[in-house]
Amino acid sequence: MYVERLSLTDFRSYTQADLELSPGVTVLVGQNGVGKTNIVEALGMLSTLGSHRVSSDAPLVRFGADRALVRAGFVRGAQRSTLELEINPGRANRGRINRGSPLRARDLLGIARTVLFAPEDLALVKGDPSARRKFLDELLTVLLPHLAGTRADYDRVLKQRNALLKSARASRFSRRSSGPDSRDSSGGATVESTLDVWDAHLAQAGARLLAARLTLVDRLGPHLDAAYAQLTDGSKVARALYRSSIEGAVPDDDSDAGAPEEAGGVVRGDAAAGREPADGTADDDAGSPPRGGRGLAGLGVAEIGERFLAALAEARPRELERGLTLVGPHRDDLELLLGDAPAKGFASHGETWSFALALRLASYYVMLDDSSVAGDEPILILDDVFAELDATRRARLAAIVAKAEQVLVTAAVDADIPPELGGRRVRVVPGGVDDAEAPVPESDRG
Repeated sequence: MYVERLSLTDFRSYTQADLELSPGVTVLVGQNGVGKTNIVEALGMLSTLGSHRVSSDAPLVRFGADRALVRAGFVRGAQRSTLELEINPGRANRGRINRGSPLRARDLLGIARTVLFAPEDLALVKGDPSARRKFLDELLTVLLPHLAGTRADYDRVLKQRNALLKSARASRFSRRSSGPDSRDSSGGATVESTLDVWDAHLAQAGARLLAARLTLVDRLGPHLDAAYAQLTDGSKVARALYRSSIEGAVPDDDSDAGAPEEAGGVVRGDAAAGREPADGTADDDAGSPPRGGRGLAGLGVAEIGERFLAALAEARPRELERGLTLVGPHRDDLELLLGDAPAKGFASHGETWSFALALRLASYYVMLDDSSVAGDEPILILDDVFAELDATRRARLAAIVAKAEQVLVTAAVDADIPPELGGRRVRVVPGGVDDAEAPVPESDRG
């Protein structure tokens, strides 16, 4: 797959920008602040519907405009398609396919596939669990677009359940402050029965989401280890283990996390199945169900839903006290390990970068495995990544990505691009793109 044209209207700094593209490597070169990242950000949004830089839509619309429009033409095998995303801050975004009738934005999912590498990816390793959950869910909705609806259902029910818990908590404190004579058990019974209803809905949607995440982590595992070895000397094994809060692994650095509970959680996704870590010691977690033999490995959606309901029942007293839903996919984490040590806090800066890049490469390889038609290879986007890497990692990453059908790279100067990459250079200037193709400097030709 490749994008052959991209058009932006009132997106970020652009009133109007049009860019013609082709297969192979294209490097967008320009000074910092001229809008290189805006171009690749827009393309990435057609794939995931989200920005890798901001969490809301408002910054994506040019100041003074009421909406932004991103349109791109894609070639997928022998088929051509045009996708359009209308970004409406404060209102529902809309999509169009081949200039047809307006659709829900999520109807675009799964058509355009991109993998975007950016400096923000360091948060996948160093950041909060929410960054790693977002990584999994964005990849899932590209591979399985219907899961966007499942995630929306889960978030809707979670919001309603949290509102009920918060209201019940406030009422409880109010009754306590008014004295024992003011307490009314009927109100508590109503809350409990309403929570039972929300629990059933939450477990239904949450079990589907959790089952999909577990399967995805298993698929990512071998690719993650292989990609990390490609980027480094291969002396350490890279692994990703899914930690589920319904099995007791509550992350301690989420904004809504309570006191740390018993460590554990379901372990899935050993990146080197049947292989010991590089130091020769066996991994005690891998394949060992946590909390007295309980684990989610091998369970179906219905069984995971039952575990979820049991966890909600167990957590209910604490949730009523806190006014928050304390278990569920919204509280889970993807633990990243180098050998036996957590990458977060123990990996060097170079190792952290390599791990973040390996996660993105692993997602690229999973998409390749998932390709259903010829020409379905995802587009690779590298946003100002090479400037952050040493010469060795630059060369190794360039050698890997250069094989893709289409690669888009942003850089402030030509010197940031390793000679192994080559390709076409396009100059980005304030407000648009210079139509004249910049020649590849002799120093970049190797």
